Amino acid sequence: MQAPDMLTLTATVSALLGSGKGILAADESFPTIEQRFKALGIASTEENRRGYRGMLFTTPGLSEFISGVILFDETIRQKIGGVSIPETLAQHGIIPGIKVDKGAVALANFAGEKMTQGLDGLRDRLAAYRELGARFTKWRAVIAIGASIPTRACIAANARALALFAARSQEAGLVPIVEPEVLMDGDHTLARCEEITRATLECVFGALSEHRVAL
Repeated sequence: MQAPDMLTLTATVSALLGSGKGILAADESFPTIEQRFKALGIASTEENRRGYRGMLFTTPGLSEFISGVILFDETIRQKIGGVSIPETLAQHGIIPGIKVDKGAVALANFAGEKMTQGLDGLRDRLAAYRELGARFTKWRAVIAIGASIPTRACIAANARALALFAARSQEAGLVPIVEPEVLMDGDHTLARCEEITRATLECVFGALSEHRVAL
């Protein structure tokens, strides 16, 4: 595969970082959005999810404050008034993005720790998302803090997955958002959180460098 077009990727980054703007995460999984709808007595059907997200994406003046939207696999394939959602966003000056990880699962042999899955078939999915209109991607890793966690193995495994995701995204012409989330849950101190966050970021940036990801 040809080398990524860094000029295009850089232009996308610049647009996403527009002054006074942020990124809207509309990539709720089915269970998450079902909980939100249930609290309001709304059935979590495909049509209702499309209507809800369509309402958000067509809000007048949205592009004044939102530079990009992270979509869900279902959403990126839907249409509003006959126009695809990625195209609808682009018409409003908003960059379409897509969540590409498959969620966190238990890390084998490491109680209480998780590993984000989704690398299998990722190259093909990224190419398909690019064709559907996506211009950036997101992958979230989860690092929990406890009595004897996180372990180096957990941090390293997630850092490696994040780096592979980022490299493949850039290869496909997509800007990766690398998200190693250190959870705040627990009774640990602020100093402990800082310690783990530093260790996680150092490991992630090391893996990104090893995989030649353009920062």
